[in-house]
Amino acid sequence: MKTNVKYIFVILILIKGLYSCSVSKYIPEDERLYTGASLEIISDSIIKNEDALKAELESVLLPEPNKKFLGIYTGLYYYYKNQKEKSGFINRWLYKKLGERPIYLSDVKTYEVEDLLLNRLENRGFFYSSTSSNFNEKEKKAAIDYSVKIPKPYLMAKYQIDSMPNTIHTEVKNLVAETPFIKDMRFDLNSMKMERQRIDFNLKKKGFYNFDDSFLIFEADTNRYNNKRFDLFLKLKKDVPKKSLIPYKISKVNVYTDYDMADSVQLKPIRYNHKNFIQKEIVFKPKYLDPFIKIKEGERYDPETSKNTARRLSTIGAYKYVNIQYKEVDSLATDSLGILETNIYLSPLSKRALRAELQLVTKSNSFTGPGLSLTFSNRNLFGGGETLNSSASAGYETQLGGKNNTGKSSLELGLKTELIFPRVLFPIKINEDFFEYAIPKTKMSIGVNYLNRSKLYTLLSGTALFGYTWNANRFITHEINPISVNYTELTNTTTEFENILNNNPFLESSFEQQFISGLTYSFTYNGLVDKQKKHQFYLNTTFDIAGNSIGLFGKQEVDNEPKTFLGLEYAQYAKMDIDLHYHFNFGNEHILASRLFAGYGMAYGNSDVIPFVKQYYSGGPYSVRAFKIRSLGPGTYSEETDTNSSSFFDKTGNIRLEANLEYRFPIYSFFKGAIFADAGNIWNSKENSTFNGDDKFSGNFLNELGIGAGLGLRIDIQNFVIRFDLAAPFHDPSLPEGERFYFDLKNPILNFAIGYPF
Repeated sequence: MKTNVKYIFVILILIKGLYSCSVSKYIPEDERLYTGASLEIISDSIIKNEDALKAELESVLLPEPNKKFLGIYTGLYYYYKNQKEKSGFINRWLYKKLGERPIYLSDVKTYEVEDLLLNRLENRGFFYSSTSSNFNEKEKKAAIDYSVKIPKPYLMAKYQIDSMPNTIHTEVKNLVAETPFIKDMRFDLNSMKMERQRIDFNLKKKGFYNFDDSFLIFEADTNRYNNKRFDLFLKLKKDVPKKSLIPYKISKVNVYTDYDMADSVQLKPIRYNHKNFIQKEIVFKPKYLDPFIKIKEGERYDPETSKNTARRLSTIGAYKYVNIQYKEVDSLATDSLGILETNIYLSPLSKRALRAELQLVTKSNSFTGPGLSLTFSNRNLFGGGETLNSSASAGYETQLGGKNNTGKSSLELGLKTELIFPRVLFPIKINEDFFEYAIPKTKMSIGVNYLNRSKLYTLLSGTALFGYTWNANRFITHEINPISVNYTELTNTTTEFENILNNNPFLESSFEQQFISGLTYSFTYNGLVDKQKKHQFYLNTTFDIAGNSIGLFGKQEVDNEPKTFLGLEYAQYAKMDIDLHYHFNFGNEHILASRLFAGYGMAYGNSDVIPFVKQYYSGGPYSVRAFKIRSLGPGTYSEETDTNSSSFFDKTGNIRLEANLEYRFPIYSFFKGAIFADAGNIWNSKENSTFNGDDKFSGNFLNELGIGAGLGLRIDIQNFVIRFDLAAPFHDPSLPEGERFYFDLKNPILNFAIGYPF
């Protein structure tokens, strides 16, 4: 009873606070607060896409009224409070952040709004429309009701080209024949603007370098009809420059491979494949740079070819600026053809660079420690735009808090060398002109890593990779690695860790197969690059297949035992992930972001279990944030109720399902906020007796999801994001059935991470 009284008291205080925000008492006697406008459309005929027309008309119903939050004029209230002589520090601060000037009825110019409505209607073919407006007053507030009477619109009977000079007439005539305009189309000014832009774009692709869409005009003729129909004629404006009406071809292509704006020394060009490569010394070999340049001598000017060339050159990674300029050669121009000289200026980055990074790593499993990495880069190793990256890293982590310190600190050291060729390296020559958008890159790398986990084990690993990556367009990226090798060796294992392995045969098997050799392929569609779009999609699919090719050379040295290669037991498995994101963009940095992830791995042949480094885990700052990293699952397994378990420092499985939903919004400046909910878990497709059978995937998986919710704070400085997410679980699958739904607000998890989770 006391609790109910307390809640009622709080509600009464809130109601009193909301009531105190009433602004009616502050409105001057001779004014009325403007509360907005409505629009009614009255038409003589059916209007196609009336909703879109109404939305456009409503966009001119200005000014916008004062904003309300939960029915309260919060910003207006603090404006009025700040007008007092002694408004107080808090009111002044709230006014600065929230306040807005009142919009009165006297601020509304109805005659201007009515003129704008008529203008928009005429632009859409509704000529001779009429408008009216009425005031709707109530107490100290007023709204305006607008009404538009729309007659039958004008419809197009015929669309054709008018007379034009011979140099351009045929080209424009062919483009008009391909028009999206159809008979009985409503007169629409916006459609005509788009038609002009379409024709201009295609004319430029045909070499009309100096043409502009503003040179085109439309004339509508209604004299032949008396039933609101018209003929549409496309014409050229008067006094259009002659050079705008002729196409241009490329006479020279000059490539300055090491351009310095302060350098005016005349250099002798190197002629290669009908291009002039100009450089003081051979910094970038012409035969390697030539495939990136799509502009060719003798061909007509095409802005798309120019754009493709600039993009391809930028992807090399050796240049900070790519500037393509065209110079008209007037002395060689004729009445029907112009001449252009192409100059490509390339400003290289510094050939060698050294980058150092010092980090303080804090993970959601309470591991905290410093990290240092050094990377040396050579951006033009062999004179063909090759990039060599050699890096060394060191990190120490320790887990703060808790009773058991086993495995709670680790030392990691790593060395990695990566070599990237901006072209395809393949035994059979591949025509790089086939790749229109970007030339694929060849990547090869080799690395070694040392990990010492206190009181548990030391893990030595080596990796080698050879593959290709390329952008099919601005959204789609492919990456294939036909050679992907990973070797791990577990050493210096402690008695405590040996006991963990002895109690968990699955975990022991996952460490036994030291050699992984296979193929990986990744497909990515990234529609998030269009940040202004309302609906944004992202899809990543990854395939990982190991042991097939090497299995041809495997030997079975002992009956009923796994095969080996060069004396090493190798893994065989297939694994597939699907990661799908959808963002609904409300505008003004308000985004509803969602994510679905599904992954499945299957061991076969030489393997009973997927290698430990390839298994899935759940929980953490990029997963289900209400659970610590690698602590969720598998299935409904609970370590606290398992009297036979040793310390499961990492919980893994071969099946993973996750779903995330997050609402993102701005707070102030580079501070952003979020409200989120996550759900997910991992399972095993084959029952692991160590987990008492609680880990096996079944049709009841929805009831076995770990679910949590929370609040987030992000510091977003030019897309560099520092993220803090505070989350608490409200469905814990490790608890007994009937007790799993419990919002544990007393033990929230604080996640710290770099970048958005999805």
